[in-house]
Amino acid sequence: MDNKNLIDELLELSDPTLDNKIVNTFKVKDGLCEDIFDRTQDGYKIKNEIREKLLEISDSFIEFIGVDFFIHDLILTGSLANYNWSEYSDVDLHILVDMAELNDETEVSSTALRDIVKEFFDAKKNNWNQTYDVKIKNFDVELYVQDINEEHVSSGVYSILNNEWVVEPSMKKENIDKDSILKKGEYFAKLIDGVVESSEDGKDVSDEIKTIKDKLKKFRKSGLESGGEFSYENLTFKLLRRNGYIGKLADLNVAIKDKKLSLS
Repeated sequence: MDNKNLIDELLELSDPTLDNKIVNTFKVKDGLCEDIFDRTQDGYKIKNEIREKLLEISDSFIEFIGVDFFIHDLILTGSLANYNWSEYSDVDLHILVDMAELNDETEVSSTALRDIVKEFFDAKKNNWNQTYDVKIKNFDVELYVQDINEEHVSSGVYSILNNEWVVEPSMKKENIDKDSILKKGEYFAKLIDGVVESSEDGKDVSDEIKTIKDKLKKFRKSGLESGGEFSYENLTFKLLRRNGYIGKLADLNVAIKDKKLSLS
């Protein structure tokens, strides 16, 4: 697909019906997903077939990375490890490593090397997720290599290696402001549509894209720090990811870079 066709596709407006459908899934269920967990007398336990398959997936991913490293844990996190799961949920499978252990004494500073290692793992993760379409009970599997020292806000974390909860979720009813989520989602959607239109007019919108990305990152981070996963900031980000606007911004960024680096 050439840049013009991609820009035309990106200009499609959001679907309010879809947005409302997505926001209506932001609610606490009466139980964890029965496709993933079994309810026992002692609480929820991941199904054996699910655990075995996730271990198999992680082994395949580690082989795909092609580098030997020690795994501190393999965890399931995100909405499928919580009571706010929905049809839009992913199987968020995180491989926990200690980036500092990979810092063999070199002249490169430990911080710089850790950043390089993180970039390497992120690139491998993106390559894997784009190459393979792995699903568990119709939920997409998203792999991520996480530093054990990285801050990770989640009220539900299940250890696949140890077959036990690291952070057991509680079925606490949350006050979710759907109107605020829709309004803020519309605000960011209009910003993104605006830079897409400006790009179609021939303007270099690289700085505008970076500004929106930074604003989204800071917006979500503040919500996670103050209100956790159910903050309206985090749920607005989820809305934009699920309705395609996060992807739209990323696709536009790639299209602009393609054009800049090409010579007609």
